[in-house]
Amino acid sequence: MKKTIFKAVATGMVFSLLMGCGAKKEESAGAKVKDDKLSGSLTVYTAIEEELVPIYLDSFKQKYPDVKLNIVRDSTGVITAKLLAEGKNTQADVVWGTAASSLLALDKKDMLKGYSPKGADRVLPQFKDDKQPEKWLGNTAFMTGIAINKEELKKKNLPMPESYEDLTKPEYKGTLVMPHPASSGTGFLTVSAWLQIMGEDKGWDYMKKLHDNMATYTHSGSKPAKLAGAGEYPVGVSMVYSALKEKQKGAPVEVVLPKEGLGWEVEANALIKKDNAKNEKLAQAFLDWAITDDVMKLYFEKNGFATIKNDYKLPDGFPKDVTEKLYKKNDFKWAAENRDKILEKWEKEFGQKAEAKK
Repeated sequence: MKKTIFKAVATGMVFSLLMGCGAKKEESAGAKVKDDKLSGSLTVYTAIEEELVPIYLDSFKQKYPDVKLNIVRDSTGVITAKLLAEGKNTQADVVWGTAASSLLALDKKDMLKGYSPKGADRVLPQFKDDKQPEKWLGNTAFMTGIAINKEELKKKNLPMPESYEDLTKPEYKGTLVMPHPASSGTGFLTVSAWLQIMGEDKGWDYMKKLHDNMATYTHSGSKPAKLAGAGEYPVGVSMVYSALKEKQKGAPVEVVLPKEGLGWEVEANALIKKDNAKNEKLAQAFLDWAITDDVMKLYFEKNGFATIKNDYKLPDGFPKDVTEKLYKKNDFKWAAENRDKILEKWEKEFGQKAEAKK
């Protein structure tokens, strides 16, 4: 594989910095100081979970009361496909909270313009473009684990899986759901991780075995956790955040971090290149706001992860060892360059079990 963008640091040292290292205070633009100077309309494309969008945006609206935000929200795969299809004619001014590998695909089409937001130096180098000004900048990350409904597992007399390999055992046939990689960023990062962790040949062989046990592939990264929480399927490969949320709501869900390591992606932001740059100041203000301390803290509280040094407290119930389980050699560039090829092969091999699109 090509040289990885994420350079591993022994024993996950970099990750430990993110998860509560007693870092010194860093200055960044305030998110809550009202600014009446900017006004207008800004179109933002995002793949952030729907219920989190208004929580995050509250401080932006307080700071910029005269800026109207047109939010276009969908899953990562859909947002990425939409942007690529629209090309230079896209309505988007900004992309917010979308997979870094997707933004690399956009950059390959010359759709991004470099911009270094205020406070960009606080973002650790592993989680932003290595060029100046940056074409993309990460704010948090999302990772996949296995959501297990303990009661349904017990009813079926099934053992608690500890690894992805366990899910290929015959006894799990028909009990599994996971996200479709073309529709869901969670699905794509999981498939990409398997191909990188196992190697491409073994990764595809693994997915063939897993497919035999799969009930369906959903078009949402959070849906497998929700289905597991509701007891419709005992096992869902899904976002750790989504599985934890089901557990917090009272569902008998256990979050398993597979032995092989966790697939993960940087949730990043970017400025869309425009021939008419009339909204560029608004777009830059949005990108400045998106990495302020107040918003970074919110990202951490919801995802257990932020791309700056911090001493934030982990969300209740969030696995303390999650950063140690993240696949360290995650290569976003490889994933972006091979995205089309991976999705084409995956669809041909496994697409027949995808749930119907609504």
